[in-house]
Amino acid sequence: MSEQEPASTDTGIGEPSDEWREYRGAPTGTDIECEGWRQEAALRMLNNNLDPEVAENPEDLVVYGGTGRAARSWDAYDAILDELRELGDEETLLVQSGKPVGRFPTHERAPRVLIANSNLVGKWDDWEHFHELEAEGKIMYGQMTAGSWAYIGTQGIIQGTYETLAELGRQEYESDLEGKIVATGGLGGMSGAQPLAVTMNRGVCIAAEVDARRIERRLETDYLMERAESLDEALEAAEAAAEAGEPYSVAVEMNVADMLEAMADREFVPDIVTDQTSAHDELEGYYPSGYTVAEADDLRESDPERYVEASLDTMERHVDAVLDLQERGAVAFEYGNNLRGQVEEHRGREDAFDFPGFVPAYIRPMFCRGRGPFRWAALSGDPADIHRTDEAVTELFPENDSLTRWIDLAQEQVSFQGLPSRVCWLGYETDDGLTERARFALRINELVAEGEISAPIVVTRDHLDAGSVASPHRETEAMKDGTDAVADWPILNALLNCAAGADIVSVHDGGGVGIGNALHANNHVVLDGSDLAAEKARRVFTTDPGMGVIRHADAGYDEAIDETDQSDVPVPMRDRR
Repeated sequence: MSEQEPASTDTGIGEPSDEWREYRGAPTGTDIECEGWRQEAALRMLNNNLDPEVAENPEDLVVYGGTGRAARSWDAYDAILDELRELGDEETLLVQSGKPVGRFPTHERAPRVLIANSNLVGKWDDWEHFHELEAEGKIMYGQMTAGSWAYIGTQGIIQGTYETLAELGRQEYESDLEGKIVATGGLGGMSGAQPLAVTMNRGVCIAAEVDARRIERRLETDYLMERAESLDEALEAAEAAAEAGEPYSVAVEMNVADMLEAMADREFVPDIVTDQTSAHDELEGYYPSGYTVAEADDLRESDPERYVEASLDTMERHVDAVLDLQERGAVAFEYGNNLRGQVEEHRGREDAFDFPGFVPAYIRPMFCRGRGPFRWAALSGDPADIHRTDEAVTELFPENDSLTRWIDLAQEQVSFQGLPSRVCWLGYETDDGLTERARFALRINELVAEGEISAPIVVTRDHLDAGSVASPHRETEAMKDGTDAVADWPILNALLNCAAGADIVSVHDGGGVGIGNALHANNHVVLDGSDLAAEKARRVFTTDPGMGVIRHADAGYDEAIDETDQSDVPVPMRDRR
């Protein structure tokens, strides 16, 4: 067993499946185990989530984010695989918090799999009740792309992080991040993208990470350049790189709160300060200061209440350090992990929100246009299939210089993990009645039909999306009309994408900000070269980004209203006026 695969400590999920041990990742090639490619795609994406190259702790079914699982137990995992193999082309499998619970006759254009994860009725929608149910084996935390079988490793979040930092550079420096130092925390499954996203924007990154295994993993996959033995060593190297205008990243094995306080003590003020620790979960996700990883893991087991208090104490120090550095001149933002919300709620600190979240600060104008993280995976396992899609997307959008630059950077610097995959941000903007996403999906489908791509491509997306999330501390923070917590929109998104024919549709509570703090939906479409796949792609990749446009137009954003005009999106109440 490698050091990246610790033995299971959660007896409730059982011993790792023999089937998983045999797979150890997604099956590849053109031979399939299931009745069709739509079912096969679900089987491969589930196993891709649990590939040791992709997942943080696959033997515990944990994909990322502390406890974000792909299935509730190993028995449930085996049952899901059996059901997918038997699932017909006119049937739909129901998965409730990682456990298959039913299979019904539907029709060819219906989703093959419907998933609901972690959802609780409002009065009981909190961590305490969730953990009670979880301990009894009745529910699991699905994060977003873990429980929806859409996770593709750190390669999945990289462009969202890149886009955020690129926009920060444009706003704050009218350029990129050359010569600027970013101080951050976390190098886990999602946060591990940060160093590479910084260097892609020509900046310098200093990252704190408590778990040495995560540092080593980012070094091995080239998301991180170096590891320093001390903070002073890291600061010296970072300052030299910034002065030379060279991209550079370095990690220090320490708690991020300790690191930021130490920077302030040394009167070192980074240009930018943020973090992507799993602060949404004070018990399973965040590590308190003053403990090694092993000591903290022991404390979590022996005295969870003390662990939680220690975590919250560290979070308060963490926020105070960010506010201190912001006051000294750093650009500060929260990267959607609910750090501010935890400190406000549990420590009564309203000033925790004195630095903004990244969405209202940098991303919302793109959401208004329906732009978001369109991602796709090659079910063949052949990197050449992704390289052909790279060519296709740049051929389709030759005028989009930033997209071309991103694809060039991704080809050069982003290592594949598990199934070869790619992400790029595409929006709603229509041409000949087709959205950007639909145009690209249809082109991929043609390439599969023509044999230029060897096996079907499955398209899904990240949770950082324009119209599928209600998350008052992240995607819908500080909405113009005060509708931050209105959760009708993700439910409508899921319903509409079912009606449009997505192949997998899922609805989750919690995501990266924790139980009770978000509701969100996801979808997959399998591009197998068929006319049916083209029909589905044309509809889903209109409805999905279109939800972002109408959601923001309804909230009164001028950019979204302009997009509805340009792309002829009906907005009933406005049109009546």
